[in-house]
Amino acid sequence: MPSFTTRRHVPFTPRQMYDLVADVEKYPQFLPLTEALRIRRREQTGNPEVFTADMTVGYKAIHETFLTRVSLYPDVPKVEARYIDGPFRHLENRWQFHASSKGGCEIEFFIDYAFKSHMLALLVGALFDKAFRKFAEAFEERARAVYGVPVAAVVN
Repeated sequence: MPSFTTRRHVPFTPRQMYDLVADVEKYPQFLPLTEALRIRRREQTGNPEVFTADMTVGYKAIHETFLTRVSLYPDVPKVEARYIDGPFRHLENRWQFHASSKGGCEIEFFIDYAFKSHMLALLVGALFDKAFRKFAEAFEERARAVYGVPVAAVVN
């Protein structure tokens, strides 16, 4: 089963980065391979907020939609997604944001997945792996677009 974990220091606060990751409906604007994202149903408000969402990913002629259950933990801050239905046998991902003694925060991104179809895994497996490796970078670029260049980054 492919899995990937990365840690990345960014010059933004844990809350700023959490807010970007929690705003799932904006993913198609900036996240690699993401074509559409629709929240189907909010299951619980409060802490955690829980909802189900359809995410459509694609590349060239291949387009797949899958359903996940997303849990938002703003006090931690953490975002978790668990697979419900679609082309995967298994999919789990997690974002956590830790304050850094250097300022800003450490983003921790984890994903573990396996396709149901061996053929689909052969066709897009390497592409998905490459895209997942760019997710944390995509969120940092999104933070710069939304929040601007942090003052600490200008001074250094």
